[in-house]
Amino acid sequence: MPQSRSPIPSQNPKYLLIDISNSFTKFAPASEEALGRVSRTPTDSLTLEGFAAMARPGQRIILSSVVPEKAALARKAFAAQVAAGDFLAVGHKLKLGTGIVYPQPASIGADRLANAAAVRTLYGAPAIVVDFGTAVTFDIISVQGDYIGGVIAPGLDAMTHYLYERTALLPRIRLSEPVSAIGKSTQGAMLAGTVYGYRGLVREILEEIRKELAEKRKLHVVATGGYAELIAARMPEIEVVHPNLTLEGLRIIGDLNFD
Repeated sequence: MPQSRSPIPSQNPKYLLIDISNSFTKFAPASEEALGRVSRTPTDSLTLEGFAAMARPGQRIILSSVVPEKAALARKAFAAQVAAGDFLAVGHKLKLGTGIVYPQPASIGADRLANAAAVRTLYGAPAIVVDFGTAVTFDIISVQGDYIGGVIAPGLDAMTHYLYERTALLPRIRLSEPVSAIGKSTQGAMLAGTVYGYRGLVREILEEIRKELAEKRKLHVVATGGYAELIAARMPEIEVVHPNLTLEGLRIIGDLNFD
C-alpha cells in the first residue's frame, strides 16, 4: 500500500498546499506527483505576511480550511492568484475523484473532502479515514467510490484538557503509551484511561460502521492526524498511518481541477 511520501518536487513546484486546522496549519510545495517538505505552524499565529511568505511566484494555491477567518486572510494574501484563477478553496463542487452521496454536501469540512479524495485515489474503495485532530473524524467511502458520511467524536486533547481544567487535583499529562492498564500513579491511571479508552472508542465506531456497510470486500482503514501513530500502534483494525493524507488529497484535487 502507498505510504507517506515527501520527495523533493521540481525546482519550481506547481502547487502550494495549505491545510488550516483548528490547532495547526500544515503547508507544503508539491509537484503533480509528490509533496515536498511539509511545514507546520500554530494556526493562531498565522498572519497576512506569513501566508504571503509561503508561496513562490507562479505557484497555484490549494487551500483546505476549517477556520473561516484564516481562510479569508489567505484569500487576501493570495489575491493575485485568486484573480488569475490560480487559487482553489476545497469544496464539494470541485472534482474530487470521488462522488458525494450526502444530504447537505456543502456542510462537509474541506479537510474531510481532501481526505476522501486521497484515500479513494491512493487506497481504493471501500475505505474509512480516521483523522485524529482537535476532533477525531471518521469519513467513509462506499464500494462505489462515493463519500457517504462519517462520525465526529471529541479529540484526545479535548478529553485530557477537560480533565485537567475541570478537576482540582488531576494534572495535565503528556500522551504516550501506558506502561500498564492498571495505573500505579495518577498520571499512569490517566494515561491508561485515555489511550486504552480512546482505542476502545475508535474500535467500537469502526465495528459499527463495518456492520452498517455489510461489505464483504476488504475495507481499507487509513489513519492520519496528530495522534494517529500512538492510537494505531496497537490497533490491527487500522491498515496504515499516513501522516500527510490531507495534503496528498489537496495535491490530487489540484491535479483534477487545474489544467
